[in-house]
This record gives sequence, C-alpha cells and structure tokens, in this order.
Amino acid sequence: MTFLGSLSLFLAMIALAALPSSSVALVVVRSATRGVRHGIATSLGIAVGDLIFVAFAVAGLVAMTEAMGVSFAMMRYAAAAYLFWFGISLLRNETAAINGAGADGRGGGLWISFAAGILLTLGDVKAILFYAALFPLFIDLTAMTFINVALIAAITLIAVAGVKIAYAMTAATIARASHGWPYRPAARRVAGGAMIAAAGALALKS
Repeated sequence: MTFLGSLSLFLAMIALAALPSSSVALVVVRSATRGVRHGIATSLGIAVGDLIFVAFAVAGLVAMTEAMGVSFAMMRYAAAAYLFWFGISLLRNETAAINGAGADGRGGGLWISFAAGILLTLGDVKAILFYAALFPLFIDLTAMTFINVALIAAITLIAVAGVKIAYAMTAATIARASHGWPYRPAARRVAGGAMIAAAGALALKS
C-alpha cells in the first residue's frame, strides 16, 4: 500500500467510526452507566469485529458472507437481544452507580461489553457493505502481502478503537460530572428506550 492509500483508508475509517450509530450509542451508554472500562471493552470488541471483516475482505468477503448468511443473521439477532436486555436493565435499575454494578447486579462484566461490541459489528449490514463495496477502493485485494495485511489491521484497530474509546471516555466524564443531577433518572430512561429501539432496528434489518 502507498502512503496516500494508507492515509485515505485511515481517514475514511475514522470518519465512519465517528458517525452516530448503534455502536456509538452502545459505547456511550455502556461507559456512562457502567464506567469507562466497559466503554473501552465495548470499543475494543467493535474494533475486533472490524478486524474480522478485514480478514474476510482479504479472503473474499462477498463469497464468505453468502456462505455464512445464517450465521450473520444469528449474530445480528444476538446483538439485538443484548441491546434489548441492556435497555430493559437501564429502565429497571435507575440507581446504578458509575464504575460499578447496578443495585441488582445487572449489566454484566467486561467480557460481556467486549462480546457485545463484536456481535454488534458482525451483525451490522452497513459494515458488511463497507468492506464488500468500499474497502476495495482503498486497497488492491489481489496484491496483498503480509506487511499490507498487518498495516491494514493496525489502521483499523487504531482508527476504530481510537474513536470509540474517545466516545467512551467523554461519556464517562460527563456521567461523573452529572452525579446528583436531578434529571439523571430521566436520562437513563431515555438511554434505555434508545437501546430498545436500536435492538428493534437491528433485528429488523434485512
């Protein structure tokens, strides 16, 4: 890959990672309600999901997604189920503390945040379209070397995880600053409703 091609890919992935989406919403809410570590874990899960798509793109994404159509659908439904469950937990547990489990212990550990990030990414139709249609515009998939693959993986990890972690840290900071804010319960209800709506939208995607 040329320097210009690498830079173009890096900037494109930063821009796409920064766009408001269900993955951004999950990172923000997870970080604000469970602490920045969970936001970072979710961010890394999302980045790993993108790395899987990079591997698929190099190996022939279109053919693999067709062959794994049922599996991708199952991952999308699993991600939707997690978003729905998390939304319900927000609605039912309005007194959960930042950086800790809720009063009823709901929310799950870091590995759940990480897995949720992976599942949400692998079930995202837009991600599949990007790596199938737009990704080849930046790189020549027919002339891949080990160095090129390693470079693309590094670009993906830095761009995607970097942007999502920035969201996570910002959300956690705002959440801590709003401690004692009288509208905090209402904000949690809005976040819970948003997670449930995102779950419905994800489940209905074709």
